[in-house]
Amino acid sequence: MAAVHLRIGDLVWGKLGRYPPWPGKIVSPPKDLKKPRGKKCHFVKFFGTEDHAWIKVEQLKPYHPHKEEMIKINKGKRFQQAVDAVEDYLKKAKGKEQNSEGKGDSKGKKTSNKPLKILEEDDEDLSALKDPSEKDLTDSDPEPSALERLGAGPGSGFKWESSPVKDDPHFHHFLLSQSEKPASSMEPISKRLKIIEEVTGSTSIQAADSTAINGSITPTDKRIGFLGLGLMGSGIVSNLLKMGHVVTVWNRTAEKCDLFIQEGARLGRTPAEVASMCDITFSCVSDPKAARDLVLGPSGVLQGIRPGKCYIEMSTVDPETITELSQVITSRGGRFLEAPVAGSQQLSNDGMLVILAAGDRTVYEDCSSCFQAMGKTSFFLGEAGNAARMMLILNMVQGSFMATIAEGLTLAQATGQSQQTFLDILCQGQMASTFVDQKCQNILQGNFKPDYYLKHIQKDLRLAISMGDMANHPTPMAAAANEVYKRAKALDQSDNDISAVYRAYIH
Repeated sequence: MAAVHLRIGDLVWGKLGRYPPWPGKIVSPPKDLKKPRGKKCHFVKFFGTEDHAWIKVEQLKPYHPHKEEMIKINKGKRFQQAVDAVEDYLKKAKGKEQNSEGKGDSKGKKTSNKPLKILEEDDEDLSALKDPSEKDLTDSDPEPSALERLGAGPGSGFKWESSPVKDDPHFHHFLLSQSEKPASSMEPISKRLKIIEEVTGSTSIQAADSTAINGSITPTDKRIGFLGLGLMGSGIVSNLLKMGHVVTVWNRTAEKCDLFIQEGARLGRTPAEVASMCDITFSCVSDPKAARDLVLGPSGVLQGIRPGKCYIEMSTVDPETITELSQVITSRGGRFLEAPVAGSQQLSNDGMLVILAAGDRTVYEDCSSCFQAMGKTSFFLGEAGNAARMMLILNMVQGSFMATIAEGLTLAQATGQSQQTFLDILCQGQMASTFVDQKCQNILQGNFKPDYYLKHIQKDLRLAISMGDMANHPTPMAAAANEVYKRAKALDQSDNDISAVYRAYIH
């Protein structure tokens, strides 16, 4: 079979990682975005989404010859919407071609058999109007200069939309694929974009999903369940309710539910009842044991799971726990997503968490309005377990950093230096951050009211060290920090804020 030559403007079916073939168009990449080394690929913008990606040539097929074949193997609603978007695009392209030809005839000019080449705001070629004699673009060919200014949205008369809601700069919703290779650098493309390499070798660039202007969100009509009303869960539920979601709550200490019932939440008597009543059930508890007990224990979530029910584990736990929970939920026909959150009680209250998700991508998409209500950014990281790994790494770094800051403050005091001056200098340098300023001010004021429990950061350090052991990767900084937090716990600081690690150095 002869090789098919593809070029900018061609409509194609693109296969990205483990996802099914999707209709797209070969476009010019952003000016400063270089093609992955050693890979014959084209830059594709997919219809019906805000997704872009470098796709290897062998993962691309021409659109029209394979249309019937692809439609037979994929019947999803989103897929059909993408196909419809292609047809709309072709109709508009054909209309522009006819209008251009009509104008030429009205002036009595001779029309050429050569199709007109139309370039608009993003300077892309229309696939329906391209010149067959035009030279094919190969991997070694430079891109035509007129095609180097790709905008965030496609041109040539078609408006790409991922959702009917308006744009909101407050929230950025990215679909990213986990990689064993280093991520590519970030590139600004109209909206905030993230670039990361897939295990397949493709580089996926995903733009922000939009929410309504001024933070207004169109809530999902699905019934939401929430288990666990601790420091993080309380803020999350409050924001879900504020944004109009229908939420049923449960907590081990039932009294914590009262405030949310007053705000309009419904009460679930057991985790099983919440899971059976709701379409999507979130869980946010303290540690792996609590997460397992909530699912596998008496009147646990597993007893309420039915085919199609969604379960989302937001607790920070180890990848092995996530794998176990994913397996038992899906064994009952349920759909599973992990979505641990990076942040604190204050960020949870403010709806400014960072959500790391992995697992069933369709669940992630179904939860879009929920994630918009609770966070400023969400990332999709691929298969279940990846979010747990990333979250443990992040908390390992944060915990180690906090211990180092506390060590610096106490060393300043021990050597006769002003702790306040140390903080003032620190906050004027490259390490300046709201986190450093707030934590240090709290330490100097003796205020250790929990914003993130010390016992939880020590648990995360322990799990990260264990993860390093399994990967045969050294974690000496985390190990040292872990010992300091263990010392702080022995001094009865477990239920104080992570900044209370300071007290391990002064006793």
